[in-house]
Amino acid sequence: MADYITILARTILFYLLILVIFRLMGKREIGELSILDLVVFIMIGELAVVAIERPNVKIFHAILPMVILMIIQIIMAIVSLRSKKFRNLVEGKPSIIINRGKIDEVAMRKQRYNFDDLMTQLREKDIRSIADVEFAILESSGSLSVIEKLEDPKQPKNPSKNGDITIPLILDGNIEEENLKRINKTNLWLRQELKKKGYRDVKRISFCSYENGKFFIDLQDY
Repeated sequence: MADYITILARTILFYLLILVIFRLMGKREIGELSILDLVVFIMIGELAVVAIERPNVKIFHAILPMVILMIIQIIMAIVSLRSKKFRNLVEGKPSIIINRGKIDEVAMRKQRYNFDDLMTQLREKDIRSIADVEFAILESSGSLSVIEKLEDPKQPKNPSKNGDITIPLILDGNIEEENLKRINKTNLWLRQELKKKGYRDVKRISFCSYENGKFFIDLQDY
């Protein structure tokens, strides 16, 4: 019975302690956590779990490393504010994934970021087509910032704003047969349409989508 009371008391204590520590380290949204923040939060959580599960561990021995981690994190945050080089080293730099409507495959490979990731994050921002994107920036937190293309008032409105979602037909030089079936088209049809537009080598195409009767094609970077 005494062990259960100890576990209960420690759970409440470490819950309150972690709240205080996280409050002292500053307010950050979950999506904005840096790698450093994430590592510290996981370590503090693990230390708290060990202290709760092992009543024989002295409270001070459990609290001390948590406080040390908090101090280290605060110091690192202060240094990051004063030094951009240090901040870039620890947290990383944003990467431009789409630059003036052109997909940067080199940047995607460096970040180990694929087209499925890109399409998912664009859909989360209610963007139906890559053709609507002027800039897409992968932030150091992993979130995607998107700047859409400005519509020319002299031109008719882009039908993709209210049309179907982007259907990728080619990803990294490979034809997506399942997506061709979804739009009732064939591999031969796709190759013929691409040849009409001057694209004879499918392997050179990093991304190709078809929407509202129009193609969006982006060639691989070399």
